[in-house]
Amino acid sequence: MKQKAVALKYDAQTSSAPKVTAKGEGFTAQNIIKIAKLHDVPIKKDEDLVELLSKLDIDREVPAEMYKAIAEVFSFLYKMTKK
Repeated sequence: MKQKAVALKYDAQTSSAPKVTAKGEGFTAQNIIKIAKLHDVPIKKDEDLVELLSKLDIDREVPAEMYKAIAEVFSFLYKMTKK
C-alpha cells in the first residue's frame, strides 16, 4: 500500500473549521511529510483518518461529522507543542 498524507490548516480568525491544504500518496505524500518536517510541523500518523481526509477536496473545510476525529489531532498537537 502506498504511503498517504494529508495536510490541514486551521486559522480561527478566518475559518470555522480546519481545511485540507495538501494531500497525496507515494512521492507526493513523501514531499508533504518532508515539508512538514522542514517547518517543524508535528506529524500524527493515523491511517484511518488520512483515508477519510484524503477524500475531501483541497481547500475544503472538514465537515462537522469529522470534528471528533480532528479534535483528537488538535489534542495531539497541543500535547506536542503546548500551543
